[in-house]
Amino acid sequence: MTLTLVGLSHHVAPVELRERVALDAAAARALAARFGDAVCLSTCNRTELYVDGAAEGDVVAALAEVAGEPLDGVLYRLHEEAAALHLFRVAAGLDSLIPGEGEILGQVRSAYEAARPGALLDHVFRQALAVGKRVRTETAIGESPASVSSAAAALAAQVFGELRGRRVLLIGAGRIGELAAGNLSARGAEIAFVANRTVDTARELAQRFGGEPIALSEIGSRLGEIDVVVSSTSAPEPVLVAADVPARRRRPLFFIDIAVPRDLDGAIAKLDGCFLYDIDDLEAVVAETLAGRRIEAARAEQLVADEAARFRTWRASLDVVPAIASLRARAEEIRTTELAKVDGRVTDDERRTLESVTSQILNKLLHLPTVRMKEAAVSADGATYADAVRHLFGLEEER
Repeated sequence: MTLTLVGLSHHVAPVELRERVALDAAAARALAARFGDAVCLSTCNRTELYVDGAAEGDVVAALAEVAGEPLDGVLYRLHEEAAALHLFRVAAGLDSLIPGEGEILGQVRSAYEAARPGALLDHVFRQALAVGKRVRTETAIGESPASVSSAAAALAAQVFGELRGRRVLLIGAGRIGELAAGNLSARGAEIAFVANRTVDTARELAQRFGGEPIALSEIGSRLGEIDVVVSSTSAPEPVLVAADVPARRRRPLFFIDIAVPRDLDGAIAKLDGCFLYDIDDLEAVVAETLAGRRIEAARAEQLVADEAARFRTWRASLDVVPAIASLRARAEEIRTTELAKVDGRVTDDERRTLESVTSQILNKLLHLPTVRMKEAAVSADGATYADAVRHLFGLEEER
């Protein structure tokens, strides 16, 4: 078993590249299935493949195929404990664009549940989910703004200074759109319109915030009535292009595109009075919130480091546990064989005494070697100890 991670994220790849490898749930599941024992985690800020035993080159090639271009220079490749530590940090929200953001833990869970991981991946993902939950309950790293949606609202507030009375057109009525609406409304903005491919879905969200549901085709005609557009659909192509934006405006129009792939045509930024921000622009908002989170982040990092140490111990034990089991099985086989030689020559009471005494002798003889092998498991000597035991007791020949 060999844990390998190959991926890219907002740390190394711009949104233009990330959107080409962003996969929906079905596509992520299909990509993981190509490697058998694998989990694919794909969000707006990362696409990562965790595999057990697959050739690293094949994983790199698969991601390049998805991107439609070589990914040299932007992929990170991690193995064993480093890969596990990375996953733990991801689940804890420590590797996110918005440190401490809450959505990522659910995304890790969904990726895990969509796959069919073997023993190694199952163990490491269960650990990741556990440490992610601990970080959220035992630290305050998730305080606002702790998500892309809340950061978008904070960015809008920075631009306007005051959101009270500002009218918002929300494109996308999914979970991210709902969170964005809540954050904007909490800052005093008015959710004037909710546009969605399915108008009934838009109506449900619009009614909660006193807005009006509209179809995607109506967006252009409503832009003259609003101040802010926040878009968060899962559409594979832009839902609003520059040609749909009215040429003459009496007031600035602020666009926030938090979708990957992007919903809004980049040419919108070139129009007079229009200001377009995408998900990468939220980094400035994040930077201003980091100072207050550093102590909590340090506590979260310690929880993650502790979990990584536990993974290292467990992973190393896989080298020695089979050797310990084989040694004990071999010793028990010898004990049983020798006891069989006295069958019919001793009484039942004597037989029980021999069983007890020989069992105690065996356990005492094997106790110290077992302890020493388990201690060695957490160091680089673990595999060496296991190999030595197999050689000394002829366990390889047995296998």
